[in-house]
Amino acid sequence: MSEHRARVEWKRSGEFRYETYARTHVIAFDAIRVPGNAAAENIPESVTPSIGVDPEQAFVASLCACHMLWFLHLACQKKWVVERYVDEAVGVLDKTWISQVTLRPRVSFAGTPPSAQEHAALHSRAHEKCFIANSVKSEVRIEPGIA
Repeated sequence: MSEHRARVEWKRSGEFRYETYARTHVIAFDAIRVPGNAAAENIPESVTPSIGVDPEQAFVASLCACHMLWFLHLACQKKWVVERYVDEAVGVLDKTWISQVTLRPRVSFAGTPPSAQEHAALHSRAHEKCFIANSVKSEVRIEPGIA
């Protein structure tokens, strides 16, 4: 078993009223600090816009990254050389939960790439191994492609 830590910090900078308080915060992972914010759809127009990763984006990104890391591991074991991996994933917020995340990885290989079936099998196995996907009730769809 292992523990994985993150620190989220918010500080008031003015009146604490729903219509005006800033949603910006900092997400810290050891020495790395990432600006955070609420999703734009959840911020009143009276709040000054700010940049930052919202929790829904972070959730989708964690699924993406976990799947990618397993895919790279499995491809390496099979001796397929991955040149590039790009995923334009989308999560769907359905009222009170992210009901679906669609991963759309596009992978390019050096040398002879795997067949379409082998490529699909790699993604299927990566999905089975992904710690994050195994931890959520959201439906995770994978629509892979070879670039």
